[in-house]
Amino acid sequence: MVAAQSSNLSKTQSLLMIKSFLIWSFTLAVCLLVVGFPLVVLMATVGCLLSIVLQSVMPVSAVLLVAGGLILFNVMAVVFAAGMLTLKGVHPSQVSWLSWLHGEADETHTTVYAACPLTCDVKV
Repeated sequence: MVAAQSSNLSKTQSLLMIKSFLIWSFTLAVCLLVVGFPLVVLMATVGCLLSIVLQSVMPVSAVLLVAGGLILFNVMAVVFAAGMLTLKGVHPSQVSWLSWLHGEADETHTTVYAACPLTCDVKV
C-alpha cells in the first residue's frame, strides 16, 4: 500500500514538473518575442554582420550557420531558463505579473469610456 502511494506521488510530482516546465517555456518564449523585441533586432543586426564576415571564409553556408546559431541560442536560452525556474520550484501561478496567463482579471482597473464624462450625468 505504501509503495503504491509513493509511486502515485512520484508520478504526480513528475507530471507537475513537466507541466510547470512547459508553461515556463511558453511564457518565456512569448516574453522573448514581445518584450524582447529590441534584443531580437540587435541579434538580427549582429547576425547580418557576422554572416557578411563569414561569407569570405565559407561562401556557401555562412548565412545558414549564423541563422541556425541564433535560433539555437534563443531556444537554448528559453529551455535553460525554464529548466532553472522549474528546478527551483517556482510555479507560474506564484508570479504576480503572470495573471494574464491564468485568465485572472485585474480588479484594480476599472474601464472609463471617453464619452462617459460628457453623457453619464445627462438627464433626459
